Amino acid sequence: MFGATLLLAFREIRRHLLRSFLTTLGIIIGVAAVITMVTLGNGVTASVQEDISSLGSNVFIISPVSGDRDFPRPFEQADADAVEQQIAGVDVAAGSVSSSATAIHNGQDWSTSVQGVDNDFLRAQSIDVTDGRAFTAEEMAAGKDVCLVGTKIVAAIFVAGSSPLGEKMRVNQVSCTVVGVLEERGEGGGGPNSDQDNTVMMPLKTVQRRFTGSDDLQYFVVKYDAAYSSTSIQEALIGLLRERRLLQDGANNDFNIIDTAQINQAIGSATGALTAMVAVIAGISLLVGGIGIMNIMLVSVTERTREIGIRLAIGALSREVRLQFLTEAIVLCCLGGLVGIFLALLLSWGLAGVIDVPFVFDPVINLLSFLFSAVMGIAFGYYPAARASRLDPIEALRHE
Repeated sequence: MFGATLLLAFREIRRHLLRSFLTTLGIIIGVAAVITMVTLGNGVTASVQEDISSLGSNVFIISPVSGDRDFPRPFEQADADAVEQQIAGVDVAAGSVSSSATAIHNGQDWSTSVQGVDNDFLRAQSIDVTDGRAFTAEEMAAGKDVCLVGTKIVAAIFVAGSSPLGEKMRVNQVSCTVVGVLEERGEGGGGPNSDQDNTVMMPLKTVQRRFTGSDDLQYFVVKYDAAYSSTSIQEALIGLLRERRLLQDGANNDFNIIDTAQINQAIGSATGALTAMVAVIAGISLLVGGIGIMNIMLVSVTERTREIGIRLAIGALSREVRLQFLTEAIVLCCLGGLVGIFLALLLSWGLAGVIDVPFVFDPVINLLSFLFSAVMGIAFGYYPAARASRLDPIEALRHE
């Protein structure tokens, strides 16, 4: 019986194709809007978290601030060494300094930045060398004139198609040998560099001696074991650094600690809440679509009153009439849901490319949207179906 009822429902929809389409338009728009908003929200979250991940996972970034002083007091290498040696759970603490610079090679010059680091810094921030090698222990200890270059610098001043490894280049007035090419990381990152692909990395002592003229650290990163509580490590960091920097009780911290895990969590929560809010607003159109379904089904009951009377008169049960009209409402909503999902996939894919975020397909929200469409058919189709089933056969047959 259900198969025959389903066929009758499709027949009625096909008989009034344009009206059926206009009826389901609210469902289509609602489903498409909800899925598109959630998909784009997931894409934005993934994009931001990818940028944050360039800072490294389970990492604190510690930089000086003015505090109660007129100017920030820089860190020393001994500060980073003390953190690494005295705080349980800390894997590595590595400092960095940087300066704006001009990279010159093959008659081409390019505005960039030079950053002094060591291999521990590369490991802490999960920076890979995709071509060539990282620094040797001797190069770091002696402050040799070697460098790692970002992909934008390779494209800008080196011959296309040739390897920059072993080539000599100048960074301001300092000549260095390229020993490695950094992985492509994109915008974002810690420290003063906003574009991680447009940087030259040299041994820390080299940059301190040849560029900044000081042994100070502009900031340092602390990578910790994920098995330890980030809160307890952060408290230990604050206590140790206050002690080393001779801060009195009640004095403000003259350093700032950024926890990448907390940033990721905060961003995920914020974008998730915003996405949910926008999805709820878009979901209102689903309710409007459901009201449209109810309205058209009531019109359909009125138009088919004689048909209902004939069926009841020849022995059709009230529940069979109710099932027929309820099936029509559910089929309309499900078809609208399927069209809305297809439209949402096209819109999400296109808009993700326009705003330059990854397309993150979420099967759960698509399935939930389809199921919600079916529920809308039941909720808004039941009253018209019940009204049709309660018609008096004699009165229905008299209807003109």
